Amino acid sequence: MGLLLLLTSVLLSNFFHSVRVVTAQQLFTIKDITLSIEPTPDVTRDTNVTLRCKASVSSSGQALSREYRIYKDGNTIYSKNTSTSEDLLYPLSEARVSNSGKYKCKISIERKDMMSGAEKLTVAGLSKPVLHINKGVVSEGEEVTAICTAPGETGSFFFYFYEDSKEIQEKQVNSNKAEARLRFSSTGYHKIHCGYTVLVTPNSFKSEESLSVTVSVKELPTVAVLEIFPKSKIYEGDKLDIFCSVKNLLRSSESINLYLSQGSQLLSSGYSTVNHSMVALAKDPGEFECRLEIGNVIKCDTKAVSVTELFSVPTLNMYPAEVFQREYMTLTCRSESSASERLGRDELTYTLDPTESPLISKVNGVFYGRALLYDFNYTCVAKAKEIVKRSETLTVRPKVSVSTPKISVVGRAVIGQSFKILCQSDIGSLPINYTLLWGYDQLNTTTVKEPFQQALFTVTVRKSDEISKYMCEARNSPKEAPLSKRLNATVIVPLTNPTLTVLPHLPEISEGDNLYLICGVNGTPPVTFKWYRVGNEHPLYTITTHRNNTDYRVSALSKEHSGMYYCEAINHANILVRSDPVTIEVRLALWKKVLIGGFYAAPLYDGTEGRVTNGARDSVASLPVDISNRSSYSIPATV
Repeated sequence: MGLLLLLTSVLLSNFFHSVRVVTAQQLFTIKDITLSIEPTPDVTRDTNVTLRCKASVSSSGQALSREYRIYKDGNTIYSKNTSTSEDLLYPLSEARVSNSGKYKCKISIERKDMMSGAEKLTVAGLSKPVLHINKGVVSEGEEVTAICTAPGETGSFFFYFYEDSKEIQEKQVNSNKAEARLRFSSTGYHKIHCGYTVLVTPNSFKSEESLSVTVSVKELPTVAVLEIFPKSKIYEGDKLDIFCSVKNLLRSSESINLYLSQGSQLLSSGYSTVNHSMVALAKDPGEFECRLEIGNVIKCDTKAVSVTELFSVPTLNMYPAEVFQREYMTLTCRSESSASERLGRDELTYTLDPTESPLISKVNGVFYGRALLYDFNYTCVAKAKEIVKRSETLTVRPKVSVSTPKISVVGRAVIGQSFKILCQSDIGSLPINYTLLWGYDQLNTTTVKEPFQQALFTVTVRKSDEISKYMCEARNSPKEAPLSKRLNATVIVPLTNPTLTVLPHLPEISEGDNLYLICGVNGTPPVTFKWYRVGNEHPLYTITTHRNNTDYRVSALSKEHSGMYYCEAINHANILVRSDPVTIEVRLALWKKVLIGGFYAAPLYDGTEGRVTNGARDSVASLPVDISNRSSYSIPATV
């Protein structure tokens, strides 16, 4: 029984304790939290700065355990647990530029937390850097240790070292001191100073520069020596002996390297003495250099060598300047200058390249022969004392003689009208001069310089036989000028004297006759003839013929065919001619006249007193007359 009571008591005690805890957790709230920077967000170096974190918390009066955290640029820099409600103070004694940044404060109670807004602190001013060196006087290549210090500064640094205002080294460190080892390649006085930059993400702050320190660099007695033999005047083909060595070497323990070079070409290298032998050439004498490297100390000795040419580069010339296929030509190869004091008269020889050239050598440097049918490249080679020089390539392009020209008329030749004559050769190198001749008199000359260009001449003839006197001449060389044949072309004579002849002859034209209208002209056929009846703009008949006259037939004439007629004609001269109009009156047929006369001979009494009528005249129009099928052509009665 006692055990049951004890168990019941324990359970009740735990229950009430849980209720109190839950109740305690629910009886507080974080109302606000702020961060402030004292005395101000913008301060100068060495100012004592305080970050104040103030939290407003409402609770039932119970003491709460609080955790504070201070952040700089997103990183935790300080944390503290306290059960008091006092403001959290975080001091920044003698603030530096590295303290600049964005700060926040965070409070956590039980499982609740709140973050303040960001406040930016800006600290201005950096200390002046101080430079120290371990030696003030050194020899060439000797090392100097320089230490640059940023007194009292903290953060991430870039240190810079300068020689005579030119940056020579850069060091990145996380302390306020950097060391640099310096060597100087030139003698004399060198001014050294330094500076630094503090990195405060995302910004950087640069210090002023330190005071300058002077380093005196003395020259080493060690030198590089270059010697070239022979020392007197050098000609092409002479042997050059070149020596590169070290003089007054003191520090034999250091690495020594010698380099002998000519321009960009390294000839030889070594440690104490190097040499090189070569044949002197005028084309690339250049400058020779002996270079000594002792550590980072460099000593150089240079000499320029002047080489006199034995002979100049040959030139290759052709005579004549223009040559035609299979014509004779001469190539001359010569060096404009030569060293007569070194070369004998016959020592300088000339040859042609390629050796299979069809030209033969008449004397040294002169080559003679016929030009080929195609382009060919020649090069002259001059040689003496193992020195070989080549001329620029000469390309011989043999010209093609112009062929006998052909002469023709462009379009049609019409008497009295201007027309064009074409003169053309099938082959021949341009330019070609074409000359038009009349008989053997030169009329005009034109030059064809481009492919597909034509030589055209404008002329006019007055008579047909004049055209055969034209010829043309083609010339593209001073030697030959082939002449064309005489111009053979048809000359069109314009039409003249148009006439319209009528058969049967006027006025013997009666009904039922076949009428022939004959149109004739003078001029060159083919001729196109057209016949018209006055009052009708459309032709009655059109025909093209190779004759100078032709006819238009009208079969079985009637009175309605009476009227005025004319004809027109035109040929390739395009000059239209028209005949004078002819008036045609178709008379009454003979049988009608007889019939009408019979009626007039027997007058009729019409039943009216005193009146006699002409029965034949009044009734002839009603007589049955059939004139169809009498002609192969018919003119409509009404036009």
